[in-house]
Amino acid sequence: MLVLIVLAVGTSQAQQVHSITLNEAIKLAKENNKNILKSRLEITLSEQNIKENKEQRLPEIELNGMYSRITNITEFRGSGFLKDKVVTKAIPEIYEVGTSFAMPIYAGNKINNAIKIANQENQISQIKKEKTENDIQLAVVDTYLAIYKMMELQKIFEENIKEEKSRLKEVQSLQKHGTVTKNEVIRAELQLSDRELNALTNSKNIKIALHDFKTLVQLPENEEITIDTTQNLDEMNGIDSYDSYLNKAFKNEEMRIADQEVDIRKTELNLVKGNYYPSINFFGNYGFNYPNYKFFPPNPYLYTLGQIGVSAKFDISGLYKNKTKVQMANTRIQWQENQTAILKDKVQDELFKNHTQYEEILEKFVVVDKALELADENYRIVKLKYLNQLVLITEMVDADNALLQAKYNKISTRIDAVMKHYELLHTAGAMPNEI
Repeated sequence: MLVLIVLAVGTSQAQQVHSITLNEAIKLAKENNKNILKSRLEITLSEQNIKENKEQRLPEIELNGMYSRITNITEFRGSGFLKDKVVTKAIPEIYEVGTSFAMPIYAGNKINNAIKIANQENQISQIKKEKTENDIQLAVVDTYLAIYKMMELQKIFEENIKEEKSRLKEVQSLQKHGTVTKNEVIRAELQLSDRELNALTNSKNIKIALHDFKTLVQLPENEEITIDTTQNLDEMNGIDSYDSYLNKAFKNEEMRIADQEVDIRKTELNLVKGNYYPSINFFGNYGFNYPNYKFFPPNPYLYTLGQIGVSAKFDISGLYKNKTKVQMANTRIQWQENQTAILKDKVQDELFKNHTQYEEILEKFVVVDKALELADENYRIVKLKYLNQLVLITEMVDADNALLQAKYNKISTRIDAVMKHYELLHTAGAMPNEI
C-alpha cells in the first residue's frame, strides 16, 4: 500500500512539470514581464501628458470669496501729531463673492509646441515599448537556447556515463584475467567519476538557469518547468546580404528613438523662440460686493460689477534675455544630432560583427559534422584496439573525450547559429513576432 502511495505521489509530481516551448515562453514574457509592464505605464503617462498640455487651451476659471471686519476710518487733519482727528464711521463688515476667467488666444505658439513635444515623447514611449519587447524576446531566446544547450549536453554526459560504466566492467574483467593492470582500472574509474561530476555540475546549472527563466517569463517560483527540446531548431543554411540588414538596422528602435529626440530638440527651439512674442488672453470677471466702497463714505448696499475684454502682455526683456536660451536650444540640437551619428556608427559596427560571426558559424557546420564523423570512427578503432590490448587506456580516454567534444560541438554550433541569427535580426530591428 505504501509503495502505491509513493508511486502515486511520484506520478503527481511528474505531471506538474510544465514543458514550455519557445513561442509560449515569448508570449508569457510579453504578457507578464515587469519591464514590459513598465513600458506600457510609460505610454499611459505620455498620453496623459498630451491631455494635460491640451488642457492649457481651456480657460482658467476661478471662484473667490472674502469676508472681513474693518475699523472706523480715522483722519488726522491738524498739524500737531495725532491731533485734530476726524472719525468717519465705516460699515464694519465686508463681503465679496466673485468669479473670473482667462482664456489664452495667442502665446507665441507655445501651447501648440508643448502639445507637439508631448506627442513626440509619446511616439518615443511607443518605440521604447517595442524595443523593450524585442529586448525581452531576445533575452528569452538567449536563456531558452542556453538551457537547451545544457540539456543536450546532459544527454551526451548520460550516454557517455553508460559507456564509461560498461567500459569499467570490461576493464575490471580484464584485470581479473590478468591482462590489464590495476592502474588501468583506476584510470577508468577516474574517467567515470569525472563524467559524473560534470553531469552533476551541468544539472545544477540547468536548475539555476530554469529559475532565472521563470523570473524572466514571470512564472511562479514553485512551478516546476522544463523546456521543450523535442522541437527542431531552425536549420540556418543561408544568410541575406549585409546591405539588406543594414538598411533595416538604420530604422531599428534605437535609431527611430534618436531621430525623435532630434525632432523634440527642434520643437523645443521653437518653444523657446515663442518668448519673443506677446501673449494675448481673453478675460472676464463678475462679482457681488457689500458694501459699496466705490464711494466715500461707503454706501451700505450690495452691488455687482463685471468686465470682459482682451489683455496683452509683452516681455520686452525677452528680446535680450532669450538670446542665450535660443543658442542653448540650437546647441542641444547639434548635440542630439551628434549622438544620433554616434549611435548610427555603433549600430553599423554591431551589425557587421553579428553578420560576420553568423557567416562564420554557418561555415563551421561542415567542419563540425566532419569532425564528429572522424571522432566517431577514431573512437571505434581505438576501442577495438583497446579490447585487443593493442593500445593503452589513456588512448581510449583521449578518443572518448574527443568524441564527446565533437558531439557537443555539433549541437552547440547549431544552437549558436540560431542565437546569432536572432541577434542579427535584433540589431536590424526585424525580430519576428513568433519563432
